[in-house]
Order: sequence, then structure tokens, then C-alpha cells
Amino acid sequence: MTQHPNALHSSGLQLDNTELMVTGMTCAHCQTAVTRALEGVPGVKEVSVDLSSGLARVRGEADRQALLDAVEEEGYKATLQL
Repeated sequence: MTQHPNALHSSGLQLDNTELMVTGMTCAHCQTAVTRALEGVPGVKEVSVDLSSGLARVRGEADRQALLDAVEEEGYKATLQL
């Protein structure tokens, strides 16, 4: 992700940054599965998932519960980072 942290969505609204701690990822396949699951949530514009730390960063206007549900549907545990 190389966009400015205060990038504006085409509607003029600032995009939300959401961080999730994902547990249970052990390999690159896991990382890809979580990334694709998050990318599939309506409103998501960018996703970055770090395998070593378990941190997933999501930028967009997505429902946070939908993000958690998407990760859990792939078989991983996710919690919001505040």
C-alpha cells in the first residue's frame, strides 16, 4: 500500500483504516486466503496482511463486523485493533 494515509474516496469521504489481528495463519496460502476474503467485503478498497505479525490493514468504507466475519469464514480468528 503506497497511497497517502488521508486519501479521499471518489465521494469525497475519507476512507477508514481498520486493523485486525488475525490468528491461525501459518503460511503464504493462509495470508492469501485472508487477503482475498477481506477484499471480497463490500466497500474494501485496499488490503495488506502481514503473515509474521498477523496484522491485517484494511482501507475503505466496509462494515467492521463484515470484515471479522469474512476472516472467520476462512477458518481464522480475528479481533479489531483499537
